[in-house]
Amino acid sequence: MNESRVRELVDEALLENESLFLIDLSISSDNKIKVTVDGDHGVPLSECVRISRNVEHNLDRESEDFSLEVTTPDISRPLSETRQYKKNIDRILKVKTQEEEFEGTLIEADDNNIVLKWKTREPKPIGKGKVTVEKTATIAYTNIKEAKVKIVF
Repeated sequence: MNESRVRELVDEALLENESLFLIDLSISSDNKIKVTVDGDHGVPLSECVRISRNVEHNLDRESEDFSLEVTTPDISRPLSETRQYKKNIDRILKVKTQEEEFEGTLIEADDNNIVLKWKTREPKPIGKGKVTVEKTATIAYTNIKEAKVKIVF
């Protein structure tokens, strides 16, 4: 199976809806094609079907047998693209870097960094007891080992 041809067909289908973007494309040794797409505002099932049809109808099953799956990212899957961070602004993220872990509300995401905000209890500077403080952290994408959206029920 020619991966560059499959990628070309997926990209062609994604051009029809600019709010969609490719997260992952893999082809196993037994020609199982798995395409994972995400969107700035989610991905309707009809878009998965449209992308699948565009790929399937332009590949020849007579010359190579294959299976095709077009899906959206699993909620437990870490964020991998800048656009995924941007679409999750105002959601709670768990972010692991080489040095530490953060959990906070994503308040900003640009092309280089994300900014998280959270509240924590710290000892008062003077006297006994604790006080609630708001903290922020700016984290470069290059320092992020893993970032996941936290589901709150």
